[in-house]
Amino acid sequence: MEAEPGVRETPDDTALLHAHAAGDPYAFAEIVRRHRDRLWAVALRTLGDREEAADALQDALLSAFRAAGNFRGESAVTTWLHRIVVNACLDRIRRRQSRPTVPLPETDITPAPVTDRDTAMDVQQALQQLAVEQRSALVLVDVQGYSVAEAAVILGVAEGTIKSRCARGRARLAVMLGHLRNPVGSGGVPSPNSAEAATGAAANRKEGGA
Repeated sequence: MEAEPGVRETPDDTALLHAHAAGDPYAFAEIVRRHRDRLWAVALRTLGDREEAADALQDALLSAFRAAGNFRGESAVTTWLHRIVVNACLDRIRRRQSRPTVPLPETDITPAPVTDRDTAMDVQQALQQLAVEQRSALVLVDVQGYSVAEAAVILGVAEGTIKSRCARGRARLAVMLGHLRNPVGSGGVPSPNSAEAATGAAANRKEGGA
C-alpha cells in the first residue's frame, strides 16, 4: 500500500541502522530513543547498581554505534542491541568478580513486614544472588517478557539452555523469597511459578516508581 501524498513513512529500525551506517547523523539517536527504556531496564536488573548499569549501557550504545556497519540483519535490531547490552553487563560482572571483596558481618536475617518497595528491593537483591547465567535469562524472560526463543538469540545459547537456566533460577528465588508469600511462622516456600510472578511484578513496581 502506497503512502498518502505528503505523508512521510516512519523508517523501521533496520532502515535507521542502515541510514546511520551510511552517514545519517540523526538515525542512531532515533533508535536509542525507541529502545533506551528497555535496554536500561535490562542493564539495571542484570547489574543491580544504577551507576554500573548506566556505564554498561553507555558502553553498549557506543559499541553499537561503531558496529552498525557490521549488522547483517539476521535478527531484529532490538535483539542485536539487547545482545550488546547484556554482553556489556556480563563483562562488568566478570570484572567485579575478579576483584577481592570484604565479607560482610553477620546480621539478623529475620524478615520484617514488607512494603511494595521493600518487595522490589528484596527481589533485586535475590536476583543478584543468582549465577549470572540464570539471572540474565530470568531478566529477559520473566522481567522483560521476551520469549524463550528471543532470549536464546540475545544470549547466544540454545532454547533448552534458557529453559533450564530459568527453571533453576526460579527454584532458587522461590527459596530466597519465601518470606514474601509465607510470613514468618507460616511454614513452606513459594513455588517456582510464584517466584516468577513475584520477580516480574516487583520489577514492574520498581520501574514504575523509579
